[in-house]
Amino acid sequence: MLKNTSSTAWKSSFKVGWPGDASLPRAAWRHWALTLVLAAGALPPADAGEIMDAVKSRGELRCGVSEGIPGFSEQDADGQWRGLDADFCRAMAAAVLGDGGKVAFTPLKASARFPALQARQIDLLARNTTWTMTREILLNVQFPAVLFYDAQGFLVPRSAGIASATALNGATLCVEKGTTHARNLEDYFGRSGLSVEPLIIDSTREVADAFFAGRCRAYTADVAHLAAMRARAPGGPDAFVILPERISKEPLAPVVLNGDQEWIGVTRWVLYGLLMAEEIGVTRENLEHPSPDATGLLFEGSNQKIDLIGKILGLTPGWMPRAVKAVGNYGEIYERHLGSGSALGIERGLNRLWNQGGLMYAPPLD
Repeated sequence: MLKNTSSTAWKSSFKVGWPGDASLPRAAWRHWALTLVLAAGALPPADAGEIMDAVKSRGELRCGVSEGIPGFSEQDADGQWRGLDADFCRAMAAAVLGDGGKVAFTPLKASARFPALQARQIDLLARNTTWTMTREILLNVQFPAVLFYDAQGFLVPRSAGIASATALNGATLCVEKGTTHARNLEDYFGRSGLSVEPLIIDSTREVADAFFAGRCRAYTADVAHLAAMRARAPGGPDAFVILPERISKEPLAPVVLNGDQEWIGVTRWVLYGLLMAEEIGVTRENLEHPSPDATGLLFEGSNQKIDLIGKILGLTPGWMPRAVKAVGNYGEIYERHLGSGSALGIERGLNRLWNQGGLMYAPPLD
């Protein structure tokens, strides 16, 4: 369980917390949830076609991303956004606007991501966001499909000699505000009769800085996030280890406003198109001249069906190949930013295709 916070801290977090903010004390969060349920009718959903029309009129996709998580969304030395989430935004822009470069990236704290989407400051949220029933129903949003399967874990200094999460009993743990991680800690440690004290900080970079400065005994977050932070740790990654325990399911997905079925469909099928391309062997390089092993799903006669479906969604012909041409298929994106060809070297695991032992599965075309 989590240790009790002071009365002052409780009141402060209650006043400023967003209903999707898991750093709130449980009682305060329930109050927020009930308030949102009662007020749900006052949150107007997006009308069908509204977001697509706005994106096309603007000539630019506004995409909410992280403040800087290597492998997912981070600016390089030239100011270019790189990562799995950033490339998904580019695939969307290529499908909708015909140019993967027509993206305006908006870096967001975890606690600010849902308010930004609800206020329509962004068209698409692609920021390491866990798909939960509570978020989908109470926040009136949609998670069209899973982009990355992850789980919550713990990062600790190697010098501490900690081999298991149970050794963290009584310790202070660094947690980012606006995530599901604080509640997951309460559930996990509470089941064992143990307790930890979360140090909740409202910024990805500041959480990492606090941990590396020794303010916490461990850093808890999604394992891929921890691997990203470990890769840029002062003194090098070998000074830190990720513990073996995985305490939650974290299906990370892009998020859009509820109600605009056209935009939900576009987001879903652009993502699935990247998976389909990998499954049939279509890559960024062989797109126009696929290998003999490729089934031709994105080509020849089936193109007519995909283009017809795209027309119903408000997309111009060639939308799915454009997405692949802009960033590559899913496997190419993964390898470039997270896999063995990247600085992170994260084993693909559950993010392998379904026929390779993973969970990544695009529904069939027919």
